[in-house]
Amino acid sequence: MKIAVFNGSPRKENTAALIDAFCEGAKEAGHEVEVYHVGKMKIAGCLGCGYCHTKGEGNCVQKDDLEKIMPAYKEADMIVFASPIYYFTMTAQMEAAIQRVFCIGKPIKAKKAALLLSSGSPGVYDAAIAQFNAYAGYTGIEAAGVITANGDENKSEAKLNEVKAFAKAL
Repeated sequence: MKIAVFNGSPRKENTAALIDAFCEGAKEAGHEVEVYHVGKMKIAGCLGCGYCHTKGEGNCVQKDDLEKIMPAYKEADMIVFASPIYYFTMTAQMEAAIQRVFCIGKPIKAKKAALLLSSGSPGVYDAAIAQFNAYAGYTGIEAAGVITANGDENKSEAKLNEVKAFAKAL
């Protein structure tokens, strides 16, 4: 299975341990994994102009780093969103990367999606999880799982083993 991991963190350390554990487990299971650091890319929010669905033939009128990740959205069998929680939601960079998929409607081949969330506090995940579940429902992609980690848990051996086992079982 070809898995695209979209890292919404502008700072590597926020989600790095979770992503590394996921990649390790997925690769051990024989999956092909590619990580895209959308948190460090320049991806503007959707303009809602409709160009992509009228004149653009599925291409966005904006020319930015979305073009670097669009092949992954089109070719991946599974999409993984990994983001720190910034004030109850995923990062703005991740939000833009998700919303701009509007130009193609939904990932073309993806049958599964997962969500990895990192935070400094417990109990701050509800909005991001609701958005993920709504996204999965709208696109018809199976929500394969959500893993959250807060504080010291982000780098704890138990949590990283949980993430690795989840990825291995896909």
